[in-house]
Amino acid sequence: MSSSKIVTYEKDGRIARLTLNRPERGNGIIPELVAELAAGVERANVDSEIHVIALTGNGKGFCGGYDLVATAEKGLNPEPGQDPLAAGGSITDWAVQAANHDPSRVWDPMVDYAWMRRNVRGFMSLFHSDKPTVCKVQGFCVAGGTDMALCSDLLVIEETAKIGYPPARVWGAPTTALWVQRIGIERAKRLLFTGDCLSGKEAVEWGLATEAPAVDQLDERFEILLERIARMPVNQLMMMKLLIHQTAASPSLDASQTLGVVLDGIARHTKEGYAFQQRAAEAGFKQAVRERDEPFGDFGPSTFKG
Repeated sequence: MSSSKIVTYEKDGRIARLTLNRPERGNGIIPELVAELAAGVERANVDSEIHVIALTGNGKGFCGGYDLVATAEKGLNPEPGQDPLAAGGSITDWAVQAANHDPSRVWDPMVDYAWMRRNVRGFMSLFHSDKPTVCKVQGFCVAGGTDMALCSDLLVIEETAKIGYPPARVWGAPTTALWVQRIGIERAKRLLFTGDCLSGKEAVEWGLATEAPAVDQLDERFEILLERIARMPVNQLMMMKLLIHQTAASPSLDASQTLGVVLDGIARHTKEGYAFQQRAAEAGFKQAVRERDEPFGDFGPSTFKG
């Protein structure tokens, strides 16, 4: 096994296993994670012995989205024109600058765009991978985590797991813009107009996931699917994926993603988005999220009592 502190890569026969490895932060997304994910996908694609790529998350859940404790709570307000990278800062410092904004200063939307567009390209490495990508979701896959998971070809989700995009309520937009492609216009509106989540069982019913086993059967069912895919000749797998994607391709997908990235930046700089960030800085991110979600009576359409 080859590993870093953020993503691990393991070659297991015909299967390349990529694991998000920040369990103490709910596998929260930071720029380094995205870069290592894309590098792992490329590594698997150029290895002729690999037939299928398995994406999983270490810990209680797959991914809780962006590590917003590092952004919303910091409330970083750099001087106009300040470049953290040029000043010797990290790429995460750049992300923090993009995620926060003092409305008394000029906002450059292209700072947001440059950061988030890079993330979209990283996530879409799963979508554009020559070889099939299969994602396993346990516990939760929310917010930016769905930007990543929906780029996978197939999802196997534990039946009670939570999947959805709550930041549709404030402070975000799904940058990979794949909800319509995965579940259709009507159902995408149902989720994004409310920020509600689906259970794993509902995700299968809605056509988002291929299977929703019980928690004690999740690993077994995931491995069975991987093994069945891995039995296929790699050239057949590549051809089938190419054919399916070519058939389903929307000529406006790139435009939708561009809009998603722009809207994501805008969503973090509305008065509500700014108030949310300020509340996170004051009371902590978890409390801000609790106050954001409480009026909706989470967590999904099947439990909606309104």
